[in-house]
Amino acid sequence: MGWRRAVVVGASGGIGATLADLLEQGGAEVHRLSRSVLGEAHLDLEDEQSIADAATRIGAAGDVDLVLVATGFLHEGKSGPEKDWRQIDPAMLARNFAINATGPALVAKHFLPLLPDEGRAGFAALAARVGSIGDNRLGGWYSYRASKAALVMLIRTLSVELARKKPDAFCAALHPGTVDTALSKPFQRNVPEGKLFTPEYSAERLLAVLENLGPEQSGRQFAWDGEEILP
Repeated sequence: MGWRRAVVVGASGGIGATLADLLEQGGAEVHRLSRSVLGEAHLDLEDEQSIADAATRIGAAGDVDLVLVATGFLHEGKSGPEKDWRQIDPAMLARNFAINATGPALVAKHFLPLLPDEGRAGFAALAARVGSIGDNRLGGWYSYRASKAALVMLIRTLSVELARKKPDAFCAALHPGTVDTALSKPFQRNVPEGKLFTPEYSAERLLAVLENLGPEQSGRQFAWDGEEILP
């Protein structure tokens, strides 16, 4: 089924912009929100008021049946993922959590009430396989791993309340694969051949995964190919 009215947070990024384009091509009315634009489309994950304002504006025109948080933070300037515990820095930990976990949680806080009380609807946020605790065999990347693991827990916890309030809806975490965007650019040389995806391929696969999700799959994390990623 197609989506009727969708919200994409992070719509100026590689994956977010492509998700928004594909949803529009499928007939959805899409509200594109991002930090990098001004005006009504502005939403900063580190500014709750901007999230609340966007939800109020969009909700005034009716409910939405899909909310996608297509954002992520991994590196900034000379600060990148830690290779050694001596590199753990409280400021980088806080920044990772603010954008990768707290921000999506605040989007859920203000946008989940906009989902219809009855009828299929969904909320999804981009997570990462490296956030899986059970799958962590390489170590490193302390801040990013921990913040994405926190996101998965938040999604799981949200799903319990969502099932009570809007039983036809689902929420899920999505792993897009390694995508050729600014976030992954410094780390692409270690990606196996054929595993670096274009934003178009990843977005198409993620939307295909969403088509197969419902309340029974709520609270779980799924990869771009539909595989469930265990916490």
